[in-house]
Amino acid sequence: MIDIDSIKHYLLDLQERICSEFISIDSNLVLKEDEWQRETGGGGRTRVLQQGKIFEQGGINFSHVYGSNLPSSATAHRPELSGRSFQALGNSLVVHPLNPYIPTTHMNIRFFIAEKDGEEPIWWFGGGFDLTPYYGFIEDAKHWHEISKTACDGFGNDTYLKYKKWCDEYFYLKHRQEPRGIGGIFYDDLNEWGFESCFLFMKSVGENFLKAYLPIVERRRDITYSKKERDFQLYRRSRYVEFNLLYDRGTLFGLQSGGRIESILMSMPPLARWEYNWQPTVGSKEAELYDVFLKPKDWLAE
Repeated sequence: MIDIDSIKHYLLDLQERICSEFISIDSNLVLKEDEWQRETGGGGRTRVLQQGKIFEQGGINFSHVYGSNLPSSATAHRPELSGRSFQALGNSLVVHPLNPYIPTTHMNIRFFIAEKDGEEPIWWFGGGFDLTPYYGFIEDAKHWHEISKTACDGFGNDTYLKYKKWCDEYFYLKHRQEPRGIGGIFYDDLNEWGFESCFLFMKSVGENFLKAYLPIVERRRDITYSKKERDFQLYRRSRYVEFNLLYDRGTLFGLQSGGRIESILMSMPPLARWEYNWQPTVGSKEAELYDVFLKPKDWLAE
């Protein structure tokens, strides 16, 4: 039985717990909350965290939207969805730290259902989490992927490897020919395990996110940095903007479904910079990011 109320309750509770955890780590954070309604059906709760000493800006959205037709971003690869009403629920999180030695991170978990009178509903879960470092550490990459695997344990022997590969392929900037970061796990169209098991997997991803990210924050939060590292962080943030505006399915779905633009673009960093044909100095820590960390690999074997 598909229980949308249970999904909604879990997502709202997770949003609350994640916000509380970040504020407990960085008491300078200012929380701004908006409850919003979508004209054609549904709404959400946006929470933005700003002006921290550790986290420059972050946010986690909850949304539950519905309507009589899915937007083209959802039906392009699923033509059988055309003409069906839909509901979409999810949490989407992005955190942009102030210290360049702490990575940016993203987490998303969501559920879709499309219905039509007289026919079986079409439903699926999707989501995952990924990490975007500016200065790489093997220890952090290993830890991130160890917890990524933990989130997948108990859901099939090949699930982590399958969803790691999917993450590496999805978070890839084709026009730059480089990945956005060191990946993690990504999945979509998940329904083959049945509703209960798929919902349990969503919860496993949600519960393991902080276990993956916060130890990295604690290890790197007090590293001293200079204007050079800050400038590189802002330069690399521009890649984040490019991916979200050009390729991200969630951004496209939100824009095409008439979502709230402030919530959709919450994922953007507060500051970013572009520089014409910039290249890192050979042998530098900046070059190491490209040479070592922006190359998909088996981090658990490192």
